[in-house]
Amino acid sequence: MKKHIPNFITLLNLFSGCIAVLFAVNGVFEMTAFFVFSGIIFDFFDGFAARLLNVKSELGLQLDSMADMVTSGVVPGVVMFKLLEMSFSGGWSSEIHITNGSFLNDLKISSFIPLLGFIVTLGSGYRLAKFNIDENQTESFIGLPTPANALLIISLPLILMYHNNDVLNAFILNQWFLLAVTFLSAFLLNCKLELFALKFKSWNFKDNIIRYIFIIICLVLLATLKFLAVPAIIIFYIALSVFNSVSSKNP
Repeated sequence: MKKHIPNFITLLNLFSGCIAVLFAVNGVFEMTAFFVFSGIIFDFFDGFAARLLNVKSELGLQLDSMADMVTSGVVPGVVMFKLLEMSFSGGWSSEIHITNGSFLNDLKISSFIPLLGFIVTLGSGYRLAKFNIDENQTESFIGLPTPANALLIISLPLILMYHNNDVLNAFILNQWFLLAVTFLSAFLLNCKLELFALKFKSWNFKDNIIRYIFIIICLVLLATLKFLAVPAIIIFYIALSVFNSVSSKNP
């Protein structure tokens, strides 16, 4: 019976992702973020439960990736699609019209640009497939993990909603900024950049100093910047990982 517990938790991740998709499609970004975050929590605890119960399996590995593909792959792609759609006045659907019997000739380029948001989903899928066959990502990650990338994308509409700054809003809803984030996201997911994992083998401070520093800074940023803290944390995570990698190679 115990061997099914981690898989059940993984299915809760997948279920959370499915609900998040529904909210994302309808532009209800607070609930989208809630269910994505719930899915990420379940994603953490399924692995924790598998290690605790010593019931790791190939089925669990594949199921975990499928759940992540929805929660941390499809959902941020939909959110980016919606943001790009918002970045064009009137939305993309109003750009589609038929005149003179020619549909394709009257489709404007802005009608298709929001679809580029799904590059985030494609990059996530490629990263998850690589992760499944890579035996070197046990102590650290190669490329940005999909949950971190999902939180980065989903933080953007929340910043728009809760910080309510005209300059910030104009910056985030600029289509060039959104396209840059989209392509940068796909690159970071699959680049050969070594990033530390938040896996504690012990609670010893010396052995986990990089993780404790990261957690403390995250709490400070969240308390002071609220949703703006999310992109700041991702940037800090990458910078700290690079520093840790360089310092470990040059003691």
